[in-house]
Amino acid sequence: MAIKTAIPGTDGNRYVPYDKRSGEKSVVYFTRDLSPEGLKKIYDRVSEGITGKVAIKLHTGEAEGPNIIPRPWVKELYNEKLSGATIVETNTFYEGSRYTTEDHRKTIEVNGWTFCPVDIMDEEGTVTLPVKGGKWFDEMSHGSHMINYDSMLVLTHFKGHTMGGFGGSNKNIGIGCADGRIGKAWIHAKDGNDWGVNTEELMEKMAESTKATIDYFAGHISYINVMRNMSVSCDCEGCDAEPVVTPDVGILASYDILAVDNACIDMIYSLPGGGGKTLIERVETRHGLRQLSYMKELGMGNDRYDLVDIDNGDRIITAEEATKDIVPGWEPDIYNTFPGRNKVRK
Repeated sequence: MAIKTAIPGTDGNRYVPYDKRSGEKSVVYFTRDLSPEGLKKIYDRVSEGITGKVAIKLHTGEAEGPNIIPRPWVKELYNEKLSGATIVETNTFYEGSRYTTEDHRKTIEVNGWTFCPVDIMDEEGTVTLPVKGGKWFDEMSHGSHMINYDSMLVLTHFKGHTMGGFGGSNKNIGIGCADGRIGKAWIHAKDGNDWGVNTEELMEKMAESTKATIDYFAGHISYINVMRNMSVSCDCEGCDAEPVVTPDVGILASYDILAVDNACIDMIYSLPGGGGKTLIERVETRHGLRQLSYMKELGMGNDRYDLVDIDNGDRIITAEEATKDIVPGWEPDIYNTFPGRNKVRK
């Protein structure tokens, strides 16, 4: 049986400062350049291993979602660096504009993901992959097309999340590669309630699902987190997402999923003038920090890292140094195609 009985961990609402962590370090790259050029530049730092038939896992968003990664950025990255790759997605567990393959494809077109192939990986069924060392799962159900790919670039819009507290690379593949009817139900449903799993149990199940994907691609997976338009709401909420108030930060990348997600969280906690307050509240009230501690327990990466400032000669900096000049508040940029509930650019 895929699902097991277990006891969730604790302290998902407790942030561990960097100087209180122990263990090895990984490398995380950082740029403040929120543009197609910045995305291409940072991709070059994590492109080794992205070979063969390449999957680009990103959140294509609900129809007219205001905060998804700008399509022109991804189009330039695709045309110049990843020609021949395929954007991959799965259908949703909730009944929205991506619940069925037919509706999902319409939404993909509305949102402008029309410049390259898009594979809805579960449209023809599922495949189960082992979860090594998991306490909740022995295996996870994914879209069957996932095993058609040799490598995966996890391209993530980092933001808040209604249930997970935050959505980083872990959420992008832990939920986003699980198929819409079986895998996502294993993660979310409990005791006859489709959404009965929450707090630490949800974070752990999400991480175990992620581990199945990472283990499958082995050394052929890398991660980019875009810290822009960071609503406390996930892109699953589309036009209903809460207005953005957290300032934009930049783009981070790594070969280590824990390091890159933890670095993003560290930057949120480091924002001057209480700039991260709203997002921190969302993370802590959902016990979302258990995503990080459980990934470490599973051996999925390191929570310590060298933060490489690629804007300044690859100088090693801290999260505090990366965010020290950021002004509290948020202003939309020129790429806000769908404003949603956000304020409109003047």
